[in-house]
Amino acid sequence: MKVLVLGSGAKDHAIAWWFSRSKLIEALYVAPSNPGTTAFAVNLPDVDPSDKDQVLAACRANGIDFVFIGTEGPLQTGVVDYLNKNGIETFGAPGYALKLDSDKSFSKDFARRHNIPIPDYRIFTTEKELSAFLKENQGKTFTIKPNDLSPSRVMISSSDTKALLGYAKGLLKKGPVVVEDHIEGRQATISILMDNEGYFILPICYEYTKREHTDVGNGVPTGGMGAVCPLPLESDIQETIYKTIVHPTFKALKQEKLYYRGILTFSLLISQNGPVLVDYHVRLNDPATQAMVPIMKNDLCVLMQAMQNNTLKSIQLETTGNSSVAVVIASEGYPENTVTGERLSDIRPRNKFNALDSGTYLFFGAVESRKDGIYTTGGRAATVVGVADNIMSANSKAYSSIDIVNFDGSWYRTDIGVKFFENSTV
Repeated sequence: MKVLVLGSGAKDHAIAWWFSRSKLIEALYVAPSNPGTTAFAVNLPDVDPSDKDQVLAACRANGIDFVFIGTEGPLQTGVVDYLNKNGIETFGAPGYALKLDSDKSFSKDFARRHNIPIPDYRIFTTEKELSAFLKENQGKTFTIKPNDLSPSRVMISSSDTKALLGYAKGLLKKGPVVVEDHIEGRQATISILMDNEGYFILPICYEYTKREHTDVGNGVPTGGMGAVCPLPLESDIQETIYKTIVHPTFKALKQEKLYYRGILTFSLLISQNGPVLVDYHVRLNDPATQAMVPIMKNDLCVLMQAMQNNTLKSIQLETTGNSSVAVVIASEGYPENTVTGERLSDIRPRNKFNALDSGTYLFFGAVESRKDGIYTTGGRAATVVGVADNIMSANSKAYSSIDIVNFDGSWYRTDIGVKFFENSTV
């Protein structure tokens, strides 16, 4: 099987690495790729993954059988529909399903129509209307987020009217905002692969999304600073998630002719009253993907074939039984004033390419190769993942290897996974 993975971020690196371990892989290509994929794939750095014609030309030139899209850019530009129309099997959300992610007012109305539990919400288009509402409800905690497509959990939760308005001003310049009643609970992220007849559930993850080294109180939202997989969760709660959110969503997608062959991710809160859907995403989350991939035993090519044949529901999830802790290494100033162009210290090939099965893995993010080394190009430069028998040992592996990636101004959270083995509220 010849596979093309579209993307260059850490989750795309992780997905490509997962494909590389398949017994069915004949050739693997990554466009535009990153410095870590050169060891196991053919990099296509000149192919813009969001350019339909460039991607199609690359597929035809290399005899691609399957195209995998886990990131948002190619979804927004219609690459899925274009490639499928031209006979290239491509798995991802088509144009008609993007509104599940890109229009939260639609997705929340969709969930409400099908009795899927969500927080109460309102949509605001002007600062004046939002200001009046918040002043009428001073002291109450709300969550504010953009209505359109955005990285998972880029939002603010606060009871401070000034802080909420200050955050919303920037969002309102681009479009409507969603204001949700804040719900206390444990965060969870779960993704499924879907075909026309059923779905395959991937392990549940916990993601750390704030810049600050704590998840308590207000903080600056990021695209994600770390993750734990699988999330230690009571079996009855897992079953409730499947019965009240995952399965009803798939059934509703079929009813409303919105289903597709691809990925759907659920961002959840597990409150005292049960799990609640926060958002849908029609792509994989970063860094949940980096935490999940190293513990997967299922052959990804087999899963793609099952998706093609509409037999996903017959496949059982297989993992190593281990836990993983993923720690994101970020650039100075991220997320507000990111400094880029910093050169990474030299990385030994065995670390750079995950050549040894030592329980530590490296996935590159916003970096690029130049003649004299690897340089940062964005906020989240890399993810280091530790895998071991339990979260405590996985945490130790990740942090003992964190200096694999080092550059001026680099930083990371020091608490990823800690809450799961120390005496604190999870």
